[in-house]
Amino acid sequence: MGWACARLLRVLSASARLLRLLSLLSSRPSWTCAELADRMEVTDRTVRRDVARLRDLGYSVDSEAGPWGGYRLRAGSRVPPLILDDEEALAVAVGLSEAALGGDQAALSAMLKLRQVLPRRIADRLGELDDAFVRLPGAEKPQIGPGLLLELATACRRGERARLSYTDGEGRSTVRDVDPYRLVHTGRLWYVVARDVTRGQWRTFRADRVDRLQPTGHPADLTDPPDPAQLVSRNIANGPYPLTATIRVPLPPREALRLVPATVGTHRPDGPDATIIDIGGPDPDGLARYLLGLGTPLRVLAPEAVREALVRRTRQLLDDNAGLPAI
Repeated sequence: MGWACARLLRVLSASARLLRLLSLLSSRPSWTCAELADRMEVTDRTVRRDVARLRDLGYSVDSEAGPWGGYRLRAGSRVPPLILDDEEALAVAVGLSEAALGGDQAALSAMLKLRQVLPRRIADRLGELDDAFVRLPGAEKPQIGPGLLLELATACRRGERARLSYTDGEGRSTVRDVDPYRLVHTGRLWYVVARDVTRGQWRTFRADRVDRLQPTGHPADLTDPPDPAQLVSRNIANGPYPLTATIRVPLPPREALRLVPATVGTHRPDGPDATIIDIGGPDPDGLARYLLGLGTPLRVLAPEAVREALVRRTRQLLDDNAGLPAI
């Protein structure tokens, strides 16, 4: 039994990595060796060896030497199928499931495609493995099974209305018809962006709180969909708080995102060198404390209560330090 497990792990490491590499090469025109090694968390030597194996399997992977060179799938080339035996297919599916649960969007896409073509005997074995796996619960990362994650991804891709059984943050269970649109990963949790049919509103649902998803056979109404990432970011940043402050920082959007993460505030550019951010908080004083902690010039655009709290705290800080002798 030990040698079989060891072989399964070796096959998983090699075959799943090849599929991951192929997915990355297909996702954009060119990758440097260092970029691929970083994304796959392997050495440059492993990347070169895997590229050579893809070529042996018939994939047309071109390369250019030099610091600006890289790898690319040849445009217009016919991509041959990646032939896997039963053990390899099972190992790849397990590896992709684990990567998808960790938030890898490319792995989720590859898992979705692979499970659609798996023979029934392999799919049944994979389902047994899903049930058998035990993951230690952690307060930092609520768990979701790979089967349910795949089911949610399939619903988004199929464009079919579904009946969603859901438990909210207060433990209340509801059943509602939704039009699934996209899955979004925040780096910690998966969210489903869907249109609530009864309310006629676009909503976000935490995937780990979904109890069941049942297709209805009716087409989804995806008219005028929102930006999924922005909707999730806005709901996470401002949803649980009774008060929202709008500030302007003299930073371009990329730097503003490093200062205030997307899970804390909703960003929009104000010219090339400034960003307006909406930040949720419990009360004016709590928001003022957070804004002072940013340690950067900023202007509170609204509301007045937060601006006054920030000025009051700043003046208090100045008064507490005025006239003190230098050390």
